[in-house]
Amino acid sequence: MTRFQTTFPCDITFSRLVRCNLAFWLTMTLALMSGTALAEKDPLRFSIIESGVMPMVQIREGQAVDGILRDLSLSLADKVGRQAELLVLPRMRVHRALLNREIDVRCYVNPDWLTDTYSGYLWSAPFMVQRDLLVSRSAQPVNPESLDGQSVGTVLGFNYPTLNTLFDNGQLRRNDARTQGLVLRKLAAGRYDYAISNELALLWFNRGRSDADKLHEVHELTRDEVACLVRDAPDLPTQALLEAMRRMQENGEFTAILQRYR
Repeated sequence: MTRFQTTFPCDITFSRLVRCNLAFWLTMTLALMSGTALAEKDPLRFSIIESGVMPMVQIREGQAVDGILRDLSLSLADKVGRQAELLVLPRMRVHRALLNREIDVRCYVNPDWLTDTYSGYLWSAPFMVQRDLLVSRSAQPVNPESLDGQSVGTVLGFNYPTLNTLFDNGQLRRNDARTQGLVLRKLAAGRYDYAISNELALLWFNRGRSDADKLHEVHELTRDEVACLVRDAPDLPTQALLEAMRRMQENGEFTAILQRYR
């Protein structure tokens, strides 16, 4: 009788062959499980307006590298076990991306600021209050309705509901700049006597400036709660994100982030 001898690449013994095969399939299974886990945990896409300025965000070479929105995005993503992908986009590109549901989270918004309701998104708990101010080089309070024919520094594309009537009838004239920072720098340089700024941007601008060079709040225009829009979809931990934001608000984490930049 002819005897056949089979040579196994792992070992010539049957018991070691079994152990080799088990190790091989265990490795493959773990690799597949790891790949599946990674596929299930895609990065969370946060939108950042490219014209944003400190303290909300600092953008360098197209990347968000500092600021309140960056800190908030990284913290939220970490709380739900995801990585944060910060998409720095023009304002209109963010609008289109929301309509197409290409953004998972957009923070620092208020319903009154938006032209669309963006179906498929849910509102988070508010995380801060934004005060929009009329500011000037002088500290003398002023009512905007008492101004006539004044040029006022504004941010291109921004809507200022409380002043729309004055802009529409020509009592005030918009003088647009691309960012809030540019608006304040033009005011400081004497390009106009009044400008509109949010409180945080004004405080940041005045940091390190002498009292004589500081800009001043002369009238509060609006006081709005600011929150986040979260895409509501099965591939996203929507409720976990909303709950994380609620807890951050309740335990003071939002306040702690804001305090770093005041």
